Amino acid sequence: MAATYRAVMLTKKGGPEVLQIVELPVESPGRGQVRVRVRAAGVGSTDLIVLAGHYPYAPKIPFVPGYEVAGVVEAIGAGVTGFEPGQRVAALTVYGGFAELVVREAEHFLAIPDGVSDRDAAAVILNYVTAWQMIHRVAKVESGRTALVTGAAGGVGTAALQLLRLAGVRTYGAASASKHDLVRSLGATPIDYRAGSIDRLTRALEPNGVDYAFDAIGGANIGLCIGALRRGGTLVGFGFMGASTVVSQVVTFANIFLGARLRGRRGKFFGITMLYRKDPRPLREDLPRVFALLAEKKIDPLISRTFPLLEARQALEFLAAGKVEGKVALTTY
Repeated sequence: MAATYRAVMLTKKGGPEVLQIVELPVESPGRGQVRVRVRAAGVGSTDLIVLAGHYPYAPKIPFVPGYEVAGVVEAIGAGVTGFEPGQRVAALTVYGGFAELVVREAEHFLAIPDGVSDRDAAAVILNYVTAWQMIHRVAKVESGRTALVTGAAGGVGTAALQLLRLAGVRTYGAASASKHDLVRSLGATPIDYRAGSIDRLTRALEPNGVDYAFDAIGGANIGLCIGALRRGGTLVGFGFMGASTVVSQVVTFANIFLGARLRGRRGKFFGITMLYRKDPRPLREDLPRVFALLAEKKIDPLISRTFPLLEARQALEFLAAGKVEGKVALTTY
């Protein structure tokens, strides 16, 4: 076996251009750990936040980014049970995924069922579990209700549209006009956020307001989403692609926790890693549910483009260009 493996390293804050391919020594898994040969990794907007140095759960630079992986168990440390070499597994790694190998505690890995490819498994871990938990654990949606999803053509957005449709919720997806066909194909009514304010555009379709709003943008957009809700409706904020400054982040959280309440709505924030670090059980329960839907072809991760595993920089440049519908993935095949 080779003494080294290749990985994509973040050496300083910046954009995709700061990533470098390096060789690292192969580690034997310690007690309670497994070593997994990565076959696929997901690429998402969270990775761009990590590169910019704005992600609270990232380790100190230098480190290997990569939030979600699928692969094959290669070696097992002492005390590990329930895994065997050659077994296909997946994990929410948060970092370390842009590499040929990853060593992590066995408790982080879950089996990939037959009928689910490595690529698709990696592509649904972050986006679909985020959407599932927002919908079913945070908002606790009910069939027959209505919802607004912003960033509807993105990774979490397209996941939310599919899962809301399965839950029997009539959904409106805010996206640019060029992505409206995609929104319609996922069972939602598109709203062109460039044609006016989201609250007025939503209420033109739902005069009393929607029951739920899932906002990926943050900043000033939070106030508009509150306005799109009926009284007593629920706002769930996540991601916050549009809240990159301290001021916009303060405005975002103030609106979620205070502004929503003052206007008679319920405001909540959701972060998958925040929950996972506090309690890993929900993800261990929900990822198998998502895998089952994937195996039954009830959901589609909508992979816009696939890159070779070590071309994470090129994949993130493609993502940053803003033309992606759905998900970007890295694979070894």
